[in-house]
Amino acid sequence: MENNITAANLRSAHGGESMAYQRYRVWGERARSDGFPNVGRLFDAIAYAERVHAANHFGQLKDVAGDFNVNAMAGFGLGSTSENLQGAIAGENYEIEQMYPAFMAVAELQNEKYAHRVFKWAWEAEKIHSKLFSDAKAKVDQGQDIDADPVQICSVCGYTELGEAPDVCPICGAKKDKFVEF
Repeated sequence: MENNITAANLRSAHGGESMAYQRYRVWGERARSDGFPNVGRLFDAIAYAERVHAANHFGQLKDVAGDFNVNAMAGFGLGSTSENLQGAIAGENYEIEQMYPAFMAVAELQNEKYAHRVFKWAWEAEKIHSKLFSDAKAKVDQGQDIDADPVQICSVCGYTELGEAPDVCPICGAKKDKFVEF
């Protein structure tokens, strides 16, 4: 897989998800300092989901070694909590609308079934992240924090759920004990 387009896409996705993890951690700190502790926790939880995605992409490259120039989409900047949420929404929507559909199509064309699977898992989770960030932004723009529901993250695929963890992850089929609560 080292020299095919799917491998390059996995490296790019790993880079982008790794940067999202770090960005969301910083933005979570900002949300707490802006008086939105639950939005901060949401950023922390989704950061963990992005870390899961990055690890899944990295894991698909287990037989690849060496240095590679990695091109990854990433937003930069630290603004208000509302601005940071808008940045998160834009990043998630880029992954939903452009990045993961293209990466899945190439993986399918190259018969890279496992890479396709982890791309699809991330794509499905990103749809949820976009909605959660959009809902949070609407509240923050009204000067309110989001509700204090626990945020559950599947440690296998990054699926995200508010409230109680499901018995079985609807994306990857992992059992309830694979969820991490924030």
